[in-house]
Amino acid sequence: MIDLNAATAAELDAIPELKGHGFEIVRYREERGRFTDLRQLDEVPGLTGKSDRAKDRLTVG
Repeated sequence: MIDLNAATAAELDAIPELKGHGFEIVRYREERGRFTDLRQLDEVPGLTGKSDRAKDRLTVG
């Protein structure tokens, strides 16, 4: 499991459903604060609907 609140862009890019979006996820987290729910991934530009497909690999710690 990869923690959305601690992962680097490279670690997030290693997840097939998120590949190429690691930088945007980290930037979103830095600008808006920690993730409290996996569904917040849908708010990251370009990731709408991808939280469901990646949820078995992610956690919010």
